[in-house]
Amino acid sequence: MKKALLESCRQGNMFAQRQLVELYSNRLYRLCLRYMRNEFDAEEVLMNGFLRFFETLHSFEYRDDNGLEAWLKRIMVNAALMYLRKTKNLSLLMHEEDVIIPENATVESQLNSEMIYSLILQLPTGYRTVFNLYVIEGYSHAEIAEQLGISENTSKSQLSRARALLQSWLIKQGYEHTTRRY
Repeated sequence: MKKALLESCRQGNMFAQRQLVELYSNRLYRLCLRYMRNEFDAEEVLMNGFLRFFETLHSFEYRDDNGLEAWLKRIMVNAALMYLRKTKNLSLLMHEEDVIIPENATVESQLNSEMIYSLILQLPTGYRTVFNLYVIEGYSHAEIAEQLGISENTSKSQLSRARALLQSWLIKQGYEHTTRRY
């Protein structure tokens, strides 16, 4: 079904293109939000990513649905990185004003994915970008370094600082990781 939809998109069928966008937009929007701090920027990145997808569709070789989704994700990540570079928001430095622990993060609340997600969004842009690329997208430090124009050691350092900052926020909120020995 998706292969036929993709072929219709290649032929310029606007209805098929709209269907494809609707099919993937929710998941890809969440991906874009992981890199952008606000919905407006995430929507812009999403639209830029879809434009890039349709511009380069002729070069995509369909193998299966997973390959299509992986390619779309890669395009969206690249679109997010280009946007951050273009708007000069890809600073790898931490600024104190960037650190805001969400008000809903309390000891009484459950540690859930939405809370973790909101904490990740509070990371300084450089930390958040490296964290997302490494932990969530599965890029290697070499790939991250190439994408961001930094050294592998800088990528490793940014990831380490992001993890330490997240851990300190969680500890301040009463969550502590304890290692059990059996």
